[in-house]
Amino acid sequence: MTAETGDEGAPPRRVLCRAGDIGEAAGKGFVLGEGRRKREIFVVRKEGRIFGYLNSCPHAGTPLDWMPDRFFTNDGRFLICATHGALFEVEDGMCLRGPCRGLALDPVAVAEEGDEILLLEPDEGPEPMPASAAGSTPGC
Repeated sequence: MTAETGDEGAPPRRVLCRAGDIGEAAGKGFVLGEGRRKREIFVVRKEGRIFGYLNSCPHAGTPLDWMPDRFFTNDGRFLICATHGALFEVEDGMCLRGPCRGLALDPVAVAEEGDEILLLEPDEGPEPMPASAAGSTPGC
């Protein structure tokens, strides 16, 4: 997995995982960068579409997943914060219920092309790794 520059002026592209690694109403967390540049993101699939967000609740800054890669409510309709139970729309990250109502998750530009999920933002760090492999601790 390497960063690709593609056409002049096109956004950088980096492979995060295989498309088949993220099923319907499921997600996967990743750690990008290290040190002060470290950031945790997640990618989810709903109704066949891919969405990416920073893995940080807008209320307290805690990760959303209550277990590695678990971002959805049981019925698969909403994203849920493990710390406060806040509910978020998958399509735009808006908080519908909870202490951050009216705020939104920070989007991350991702795309699905062929059999790959791509990060479409600059990332100068080492290769992305699954958050579960990086020793991420969900919740607080």
